[in-house]
Amino acid sequence: MEIHFWKMHGAGNDFIMVDDRTLAFPVADREWIARMGARRTGVGCEGVILIQRPSHPKEADFRMRFLNPDGGEADMCGNGARCVARLAHDLGVAAAGMRIETGAGILHADIVGQQVRLRMTRPRDWRLNATLVLRKGKLEYSSVNSGVPHVVVEVPHVEKTDVAETGAQVRYHPDFAPAGTNANFMEITGPQSLRIRTYERGVEGETLACGTGIVAAALIAGKRGRVKPPVQVLCSSGEVLAVDYQLTPEGADNVTLLGPAAYVYKGTLDYAG
Repeated sequence: MEIHFWKMHGAGNDFIMVDDRTLAFPVADREWIARMGARRTGVGCEGVILIQRPSHPKEADFRMRFLNPDGGEADMCGNGARCVARLAHDLGVAAAGMRIETGAGILHADIVGQQVRLRMTRPRDWRLNATLVLRKGKLEYSSVNSGVPHVVVEVPHVEKTDVAETGAQVRYHPDFAPAGTNANFMEITGPQSLRIRTYERGVEGETLACGTGIVAAALIAGKRGRVKPPVQVLCSSGEVLAVDYQLTPEGADNVTLLGPAAYVYKGTLDYAG
């Protein structure tokens, strides 16, 4: 079987994109998906994203299904959602203003030139100013689910942070078992700006950008009084994404993420089954 795909990236977060409205993609073959996601021997990606028919056509234009490069499934991915929105629009699957079904709920997206604005699901599971015990001592953190769970740690110098070691400890910490969490390290750089580095669950390492992590950091920084929206977030790829929101006593509403969605190339995968 030949599987046609597009390689896309959102701020350096890269994906294999497939139009799977026929449901032919081998989602159960985790080993094959992992081989395709491998950097040196496969296409290489931080996620496989499928465009599928929505469960309820009156509620969404299409379904976004997100597979991690290890073959496991995640509810949502912010950078991936921007890419799938642009691809779906270009394929004629959806209009410039669209509704996307995800495991985290219905997302709304708007094509804005070469960029895409996502209206995120309502953030939940807030935890502010908490403490984790790691191997080298205590770590102050906050957390929120911005589509998937994220821990956010404020650091004085994000470039000097050992994201690989500390991120892995946070990601697998018993406090977040069994599913684990993503770990973000942010440096406040201005009244409406911050820098971020992310250790991403499923990728099991640092990524150049993580959309839901960017949103989580901006929300936590706002909730702690460190920044005011809209927040400009510089990620490791060098791209700047914009997060807007309105704080409420319960958390935040009207959360949006604006950033790029770019094509890299297209090709064909051979699947033997």
